[in-house]
This record gives sequence, structure tokens and C-alpha cells, in this order.
Amino acid sequence: MKVLVQRVTSANVKVNNKVVGEINRGILLFVGFTQSDTTKEIDYMVDKVINLRIFDDENGVMNKSLLDTEGSILSVSQFTLYADSSKGRRPSYINALNGDKAIILYDEFNKKLKEKNVKVETGIFGAYMQVELINDGPITIMLEK
Repeated sequence: MKVLVQRVTSANVKVNNKVVGEINRGILLFVGFTQSDTTKEIDYMVDKVINLRIFDDENGVMNKSLLDTEGSILSVSQFTLYADSSKGRRPSYINALNGDKAIILYDEFNKKLKEKNVKVETGIFGAYMQVELINDGPITIMLEK
């Protein structure tokens, strides 16, 4: 499982030019799954994401987590995180989990985030989406389990 975390001041995701998910201050997550992923990886990532100390404290030091700041999450499915471009010029996505299985894990991931009393907005799994964001910092971190 890979999760690309971006600290944002705002972000939204559109499908067919209609906003389907939108947040203000918080984190934008691009979420991808591979063949071996299970709910074990999900539990680890949920804990990591909500407790990652990437928000400034009163001294301007990144000591606060999403929970500390009562920020929101915009979660967007992203199978291309598992792109392999080592051969040729066209990326291969053979390492990405197929959609029928990935949607189950993606939904479970978002459900478990919500169970932590975090506001979670999402894109639409498998849809062509347009994501707009203002990356704050910029802070972008790749998490992998």
C-alpha cells in the first residue's frame, strides 16, 4: 500500500466538472494498493496518516498531527502510484491491485479513517478525476507499507 500525503490549505476533486469532494486545511491523500495488500496495511496507514506530525505548532515547528489540528482528509484512489516505468516509455501498472479488489480496500481505508472522528471526503473510485490543491509548505510525503 502506498499513500502520497500532501499538506494542503484547500483541495477538491471533480468528476465531470462537478466537485464530489472538498476540504479546507488538512491533508490530500493519493491512495494505491498492490497485489499483497490486506487490512493489516490499512490499519497501519490509518494510524500513520492521522498521527503524522506535519502541522506547525505555535513555534512554527512541525509537531502537530491531523488529529491535533482537527484538519480534514481528501482521499483519492490512485492506482498509478504503482506504475513501473523501468522498461520502455509506457508505464506498466501490473503491480497495481485490480479494481474489483482495490475498491474494497479503498472503501475500508476511508471507513477506518472516519471511525477516528476525522472528516473524510473522497473522489469516486475508478472515475476520471481532476484534483485541485494548494500544497502548504510544500509538504509531500510518500508512505509505503
